[in-house]
Amino acid sequence: MFWYEEEVKRLEKLQQSLAYNPQTAFYGSSTFTLWQSLYQDFAPYQPVNLGFGGSTLAACTWYFNRVFQYQKHLEHVIIYAGDNDLSNNRHPEEIYIFLFQLFERIKERFGDIHCSYISIKPSPIRWYLNDQVKYTNMIIKNEIEARQNPYWHFVNIYDSYLGYDNRPNPQYYEADGLHFNPQGHTILKEILLKHLSQFKQG
Repeated sequence: MFWYEEEVKRLEKLQQSLAYNPQTAFYGSSTFTLWQSLYQDFAPYQPVNLGFGGSTLAACTWYFNRVFQYQKHLEHVIIYAGDNDLSNNRHPEEIYIFLFQLFERIKERFGDIHCSYISIKPSPIRWYLNDQVKYTNMIIKNEIEARQNPYWHFVNIYDSYLGYDNRPNPQYYEADGLHFNPQGHTILKEILLKHLSQFKQG
């Protein structure tokens, strides 16, 4: 995991410089790291962007204690990771295991707070992994629903990024065919704001 060390150090410094105690943590890969307007988009939820580029769910679980050592009053952790695991030849079942390990670590650290897992997105450059993406999303969704934990949530974004041909719509992606462009992030923002609104008090 050593190749993530500089990114993790960056997150440690970032959190020490925040002027408020975050309520909502965005944790995961470059889908969050590259989201330029995240702090503005989710300002009412006191966000902190804990994305680190190229991260896997395995890395998110591995670095959890270091990345979250500065948090005091979190209410919600939103997680996006998994597609990098698949591209590194991990099996869907491994991703499933890492996610639920992460859920348990969050519970141990913060008690009963909301944890929302965003489904793995389809992407043009990784369309060859589509069957595994869909299977991973399915087993995670089914397990979250089966456990009936009121604090664990599955947020499906997969279908929102498909075109009329049921393939990833390129208008939502950067030229690399992997990362969201501003249009892609706008769709994700709308989905997440709707999701978060059901937990907003007052």
